[in-house]
Amino acid sequence: MNELNNIAKELAESPYTISLIYAFNATGKTQLSVAYKDVTKENNGGEHAGVYYNAYSEDLFQWDNDEEDNNRNVNLRVIPSSLNNFHSYLLEDPNRIQEKLNKYYPNYTFRLNSFGRTESDSEKGIYSISFFSKEDEEMLSPIKISRGEERIFIWCFFLALFEYDDWVGKQSAHIFIDDPISSLDDHNLYITTDSICELIDNNYKQKKIFITTHHIGMFSVLSDWLTKGDKSKRFEKLTRLCILERTDAGIQLKECNEGVFLFHLHLLKTLQDSVNSEIYSYHFVLLRQLLENISSFLGSGRTSYVLDRIGISDSNNIMNQINSLSHKDAYQLLYYKPSSSETKLMKDVIAAIQNKYQFHI
Repeated sequence: MNELNNIAKELAESPYTISLIYAFNATGKTQLSVAYKDVTKENNGGEHAGVYYNAYSEDLFQWDNDEEDNNRNVNLRVIPSSLNNFHSYLLEDPNRIQEKLNKYYPNYTFRLNSFGRTESDSEKGIYSISFFSKEDEEMLSPIKISRGEERIFIWCFFLALFEYDDWVGKQSAHIFIDDPISSLDDHNLYITTDSICELIDNNYKQKKIFITTHHIGMFSVLSDWLTKGDKSKRFEKLTRLCILERTDAGIQLKECNEGVFLFHLHLLKTLQDSVNSEIYSYHFVLLRQLLENISSFLGSGRTSYVLDRIGISDSNNIMNQINSLSHKDAYQLLYYKPSSSETKLMKDVIAAIQNKYQFHI
């Protein structure tokens, strides 16, 4: 933990506004967010200096399955915490959550249940959340949503709270987001990534922002958006890309250009999985990054050179197509399905890379 405390102190003293950190699971991402909270509280008279989303945030929500009554009143309980002081913001207008949730096209509705009917009880915050099928317009029969849907709802719950000045304004030094994407499929994962981009865009002028993730796709698209996207001139000099890793010397935080990080293998594994299941347009962002990594390793500044080496004909035209597909629509994150010809292009390039270099993934 001393290593993580030292890393947290280094992050607190860093001049960078945005820190994007990649790490394998069980490396210490969540513990780092806790260490950062403790370090910044020490420098703030023991008071919270910023706001957080991490595994502890998710633990504030637990299912009451109402087994005694055959699940008749199943609901998601909200464990009381200091956040209850700010729940009134959401109780006053649940649409603040719904607006965040709509991007995921949920097939359920929800109701926020306060502690009681009196004003003093309501001020205690949200007691539980009930979910209903959209067909249940009267909201008479609560249902239990899936684990993935639950994670999405909790994320949207916190996204809405992040806009509440009475909370974020008082704890205004930073926002620390730790791995908000477990149990999500690729489509929902990139909607979540899009919401993080929006969060950064809305807050980077006022506070530090830390994002940690174990997902190479999220790390890749966020790093590309921050350093190469249409808005990158705002962020590139403010952004630090790091890797948190366990070494023989202990847990270390390294710049992405330091040491050996087999980034291309993580990208290739993500792309190979998409070829074997479903390809979305954002995968072309990852494909371009993969080709850039291989090109750099081969000592060429021309990504089409890689296509030449792996036997792709008309490499300049194919590279232009990949560049176009990865920069469409003002470089917004793309999560719709590509056309059949675009899908074939992806499959052909990935197969050619593997046939040529035989990467072990």
